[in-house]
Amino acid sequence: MRQHTDTTYFTPGRKPVSELLTSNPQGIDTVFLEDIPGLGDIVAACRAHGVRFRKLPRKEIDRIFPGNHQGVVARLRSRQMLDIETLITRTASAPFPLILALDQVQDPGNVGTLARTLYALGGAGILFPQDRTAFLGTGASKAAAGALDHLGLCQVVNLARALDTCAQAGLAIYGTGMGEGCTALFAAVLRSPAVLVLGNEDKGMRPNVAKRCETVLTIPMQRGLDSINVAQAGAMIVTEMLRQWKTI
Repeated sequence: MRQHTDTTYFTPGRKPVSELLTSNPQGIDTVFLEDIPGLGDIVAACRAHGVRFRKLPRKEIDRIFPGNHQGVVARLRSRQMLDIETLITRTASAPFPLILALDQVQDPGNVGTLARTLYALGGAGILFPQDRTAFLGTGASKAAAGALDHLGLCQVVNLARALDTCAQAGLAIYGTGMGEGCTALFAAVLRSPAVLVLGNEDKGMRPNVAKRCETVLTIPMQRGLDSINVAQAGAMIVTEMLRQWKTI
């Protein structure tokens, strides 16, 4: 699915909106909020940073953002995209120098959950192709709980070439998969800075992307399940990569 032309994005929730007002007020178009107790700090922050805000009835905010918004939603002008060189440069200063590359991951919930995990563990950013990638709109924002507003995001025409650029800059490239040729996650020696490629929910990594990976990791299953959700798999692998990096 190609990203559609709507450039409006939303960040819901009191804490994510408060953090956004502190870190990136210039990226906010409007904050919508209910006229209820507990939101005075957000109103004050809007005024302090010159951010437009509107008080609306609950049903109007529900229409803008269905789901759990805690009475406040920030509408962003657009998500700021980095070029691949800038993302690589930022990786060096991240608490955990890791980029997630999403090879045609199409579920916005998976993308948002992965972003939330990556940000929590100190990762640098997310790299993804233009075509057949989840739209980073409402669904992804809800699952990310604000993380997409803090991570470096890089959208490229050709993911395989972007991985080549990462490798030339000295980043290790790891993929994920199943079957022959894969290395069990807990038997692998993993180095950072790195890129971890997660493939499409049904088809996995494309062959031209998989060729760029120096090691393809698999999670050893102890019961009969033959696969797990891409967001769950990503969280497990990122956690193991962080553990090994911290023990170096």
